[in-house]
Amino acid sequence: MDDTMQEAAAESAVATASRKLAVEAIGTFFLVLTVATCVLSGNTFTPLAVGAVLMVMVYAGGHISGAHYNPAVTLAVLLRGRISLSDAVGYWITQLVAGVIAGLVARAVVDPPSVKSLQLSGHALVAAAVAELLFTFALGYVVVNVATSRDQAGNSFFGLAIGFTVAAGAFTVGGLSGGVFNPAVALGGTAGGVFAWSSLWMYVIVQLVGGAAAGLVFRVLNPDDK
Repeated sequence: MDDTMQEAAAESAVATASRKLAVEAIGTFFLVLTVATCVLSGNTFTPLAVGAVLMVMVYAGGHISGAHYNPAVTLAVLLRGRISLSDAVGYWITQLVAGVIAGLVARAVVDPPSVKSLQLSGHALVAAAVAELLFTFALGYVVVNVATSRDQAGNSFFGLAIGFTVAAGAFTVGGLSGGVFNPAVALGGTAGGVFAWSSLWMYVIVQLVGGAAAGLVFRVLNPDDK
């Protein structure tokens, strides 16, 4: 009986983990697809479209996986103490793979005659790094406060807050850095030709630093919320 119960528990854990990863894959895919398709097609309303799709995907999957859709956010939640390292690694792999697939799909769907990848160097690279650092921190800070804080448990505005954070950031610094704030978007967008491969390292490093800072700041400001 004990062996049967252990097997059932193990199967249940695997099923739960699979559902979480499936949600992360779906949400990340549509987020990156929206970003890449809008940019490749020259859509003027890219910030609104990206903020909107993130908002609805957060509402759709938040109750299952937490709706991170972003390795930097997952890092913030990990350091905040609301996800295990093993689960975080699974999220990271899933998010990055989904991002690459979405970038390639966007490139194939739009099929532009030519693509001008965002090239960054010198002062433009530094400015983009600062912009990405600050707004990735802002995104991670909003997520851990509205979606993981026990004082905000069960609120109905978390998806709206998260989506509008990305939209605000994209409107504010999109002209400087592309308004990425997400390593999965950076990698997927690069695979789709939106960003230059030579700049990918900057996006990933500063975004992860921003996410880590958000998680640590939450712990400092909320020492009793563990």
